[in-house]
Amino acid sequence: MRNIAFCFFVAAVLCVTTGMFWGIQMAISGDHLMAPAHAHLNLVGWTTMGLFGLYYTVTPQAADTMLAKVHLGFAILGVLCLVPGIAMAVSSGGEALAAIGSILTVISMLIFLVTVARNGIGRRVA
Repeated sequence: MRNIAFCFFVAAVLCVTTGMFWGIQMAISGDHLMAPAHAHLNLVGWTTMGLFGLYYTVTPQAADTMLAKVHLGFAILGVLCLVPGIAMAVSSGGEALAAIGSILTVISMLIFLVTVARNGIGRRVA
């Protein structure tokens, strides 16, 4: 099975690829209404997930925990709710899904905070 870092990197690449195509679509159509959702897909999906993957690559003892798997779940669910939620909020005014996605994303970051506090950065197990 692939490790957690790989899973975070795959999620990040899927997000940025989708974001690129979405950005091209907005540029071609001239309709930038969804720019906030597009920006969050790139920021939370690409940048944050990629940084999580990088952390778990350089801190393998953190990657081999159940907490890392829980972190991955919250991070992916956060993006999957946040981005469509922002799109819905911008287009139709419904903000519940964006709020749920925001909460899941904050939980993901809090899990990461605990992970970093427990493991440091790049610390090797003797």
